[in-house]
Amino acid sequence: MKPSKPPATRRRKRLPPFRFLDLPPELRLKIYELVLISPTTIDLDPSNCVTIAPRLRLFLVSHRVHDEAFRVFYGQNTFRLFPIHGRFYHTKKPLLVRLPAQYLAVVTTLELRLGPGWNGPPRGWVVNDRLGLHNITKLRLLKIFVEFDPASHEVFEGFRVGKEFYTDFCLKLARDVVKRVPTVEEFQFDGWNSVKRSAPLLMALVKEGRELGRRVSWGDEAGWSDKVELKAIDPEQSLEGLVAGLNL
Repeated sequence: MKPSKPPATRRRKRLPPFRFLDLPPELRLKIYELVLISPTTIDLDPSNCVTIAPRLRLFLVSHRVHDEAFRVFYGQNTFRLFPIHGRFYHTKKPLLVRLPAQYLAVVTTLELRLGPGWNGPPRGWVVNDRLGLHNITKLRLLKIFVEFDPASHEVFEGFRVGKEFYTDFCLKLARDVVKRVPTVEEFQFDGWNSVKRSAPLLMALVKEGRELGRRVSWGDEAGWSDKVELKAIDPEQSLEGLVAGLNL
């Protein structure tokens, strides 16, 4: 006996398209943030075609979606001032140079990465008009990440141009950014764990930020803070001080 054939499946009704733009603005904003906000700093990098470019296809949906989405992407992500990837390290066109003024106008956070090129910074690492900083009218936060300080260890002696060369170079970069974008309100410092809170480069930058009247804060990577670092105490010197105090 042949098995009976199952009854013909009914055609499923085609569901109407989801009307994304009918969502309340606050829900659309949440969706944009989930799709477009990157956990790391955005810079020129060969991997962008995989990690960044697919997300930006959202801009092509419609004019309205583009106008809403680009404000989230450029307004809530951090963009690097000068590239550090080897392929773009010596480029004359950093990321900011490649962005239209419309997008630069909503950027709020930039990162200045210090350490690469300490003995001979690329010629493109200059804060000038070509960067288009005059178009960045909403910049509030300048993140300064210190990978290492060549002035903090004798191992760099003989390789560096001068002990103060790189420190002076970095101070000028930070100073020139504030000069061209006076809306900067805060300097946020961070770095690798190998960099001490008392490193000459870092201390000079912190001092510069405060003298420029900007708020100083600390990132999460290095665990720095405004707390004074405690120096190791020599037990013999401590005992001598105690005895001297008792003899008074």
